[in-house]
Amino acid sequence: MRETPIVVTQRYVQGIGWPVSRDELLRALERNGAPDDVLQALRTVPKERFTGPSEVTSALWAVV
Repeated sequence: MRETPIVVTQRYVQGIGWPVSRDELLRALERNGAPDDVLQALRTVPKERFTGPSEVTSALWAVV
């Protein structure tokens, strides 16, 4: 991943209503311009539901 999980979370999670499913999160991140490597990393995360930005950051750190 070119950007750190913290940067990803700060840049691309605006406007997301929490909690969200992983599929909803991926669609929102894609709409917000997240790079493909971020989307692919989140697709590999076993977590199915996210309650807030901190869970996204933690999940991305786990796969970096």
